[in-house]
Order: sequence, then structure tokens, then C-alpha cells
Amino acid sequence: MRALVYKSTGSWYTVKNQAGSLYNARIKGVFKIDQISSTNPIAVGDEVEIEPESEIENTAIIVEILPRRNYVNRQSPRQKYQHHILAANLDQSVLFATLKEPRTSQGFIDRFLVACEMYHVPAAIVFNKADLHKKKEDEKFFAWKQMYEEIGYKVFLVSVEKGMGIADVQNLLKNKISLLSGHSGVGKSSFINIIDPQIALKTQDVSGWSGKGLHTTTFAEMYDLPFGGKIIDTPGMREFGLVDISKQELSHYFPEMRTRINDCQFNNCLHINEPGCAVKKALESEEINMDRYISYCKILESIEERKY
Repeated sequence: MRALVYKSTGSWYTVKNQAGSLYNARIKGVFKIDQISSTNPIAVGDEVEIEPESEIENTAIIVEILPRRNYVNRQSPRQKYQHHILAANLDQSVLFATLKEPRTSQGFIDRFLVACEMYHVPAAIVFNKADLHKKKEDEKFFAWKQMYEEIGYKVFLVSVEKGMGIADVQNLLKNKISLLSGHSGVGKSSFINIIDPQIALKTQDVSGWSGKGLHTTTFAEMYDLPFGGKIIDTPGMREFGLVDISKQELSHYFPEMRTRINDCQFNNCLHINEPGCAVKKALESEEINMDRYISYCKILESIEERKY
């Protein structure tokens, strides 16, 4: 019997079969998927084959994981050489960000976008808390909006508090399977409660002493939307570490660089000091945004090449 994974708590999974029945399921034995060293062998969004165990208690055994179309992962917070898969089989991912209370850095946004590019998942950025913006935040937003839209990402400005811009993001989610991510405290849970009050997620204010949001979502979970489509809500993240990426690969995941790297003099060009670099040439002529290039350099520096 085929089913879709709606929730993962580490050892038990909530799955829904094609008839709409929910089961509490566990894994049969140990799975190894595509040689991926993942901390979670099964992720929300995975399609699985199950064998019902008890119809009375609605329990089942997961006997097979079907091939994934794609997924988005991050570095495991506890084991730096292991993946943690946020969600699988996505139509798009949506990053919730804020320019204050708490502030989302460009580095965090760019790392998230790189992770999406690695697995061909289209990405959008939703900036919440427009009601808190003063002139400085407005200027920053419009500069970032232009920067990200020029390289192909959709950017939205909303105020969940004031109900502003919600309809546009709703239309983005309609009839799609979407991953929702972001720092704790950016208003992701509050947004979900507006678009479907029946979900009734717990929300908390941003922690006053740290400026960081307090965690409200504990496990990734999928919800069916009343207007069509599904969202996967993920726990708030403080950092977003990349895994299984080499220095040579990184520029392939910056769309504005990807279109130019074949014109570099050297095919292993890192776009730092090499002669005949098409990326540096585009940077000098302001065809590539300097802030994005700086972000690329910082991520490049942070990549540790694994020694085997």
C-alpha cells in the first residue's frame, strides 16, 4: 500500500494512504538511500510502501521508500558531515525572512538558496514584519528584492500582523507542495494559522534578551491546504550549514555565475584571483551584484573539503 509521509518524529512517522487514512508507522530494519549519510532516513514528503500492522490501532510498517524527485537538506546540527533532510519531493521552497526582530542575514538566505539550487528546487523569499519597517529597512528590502529578482527568485513583502500581502503568498502556494523554512520568530507559524486557522500552530514572541525567536515547531510536518496544495512546516533554524558540496561546485549554484562559468579561462576557476575569469569580469561591469559575490566568497571559505 502506497502512502505519503506527513510527520517524522525520528522513530515514528505519520503517513497517509491514497484513500486518506492515517497510520502511525515505523521502519522495517535499516534503510540506506542512495548512499546518503542522513540523520533521518525518511523525511516528510517521502512516498513509501507500507504494510498495515493493526487496523484497530492504525499502525503500519514502512517496507520501502520510493525514489525521491528531489529534496532540500542542511548540515546536521549535531554531526557536521551528515545531512539532515528537511523535506522531499517538493515543487518549491519558501524562505521566511525578517529585516528586524529577528534579523535574517544575507548569508543565511544565500546558503538556503544554494541548498535549493543543489537539488533543483525553485525557491522564493517572503519578508515578513513590513509593519516594523522604517526607512532603513525599506531601503534594504527594495535593494534585496531587486538583487534576488534579477537572478530569478520571487520576493514578497508581507505583514502577517496586519494581514498585508498574504493573498500573494497564498497564490504562490496554491496546488503546490511547498517547504516553509526560516529562523525562529520570523512569523512562519502565524502565517500558517492565517491561511488555515484549523492547523492552529503554537506561536511565541521573539525572545527579548537575545532577539532570536523561540522555537515553536518541534518536528517537520505536512499539512493539506484548504485551497489546494500542501505545505511542510519545519522547525526554526539558527544556522544553515551546507554539506556534500565542493569548492569547485559552489558557483554552479549561484544562477548569475552559472551562466558565465563556461567562459572562464580555466575550467576549475574559483573566481577569486584566476586570470581570464568571466565572473570577475561581470563583477567589474556590475552585471553581478557585489553583495552576492561577497556572500559567495564567504561560503567558499567555509567549505571544508573532506579528506578520504
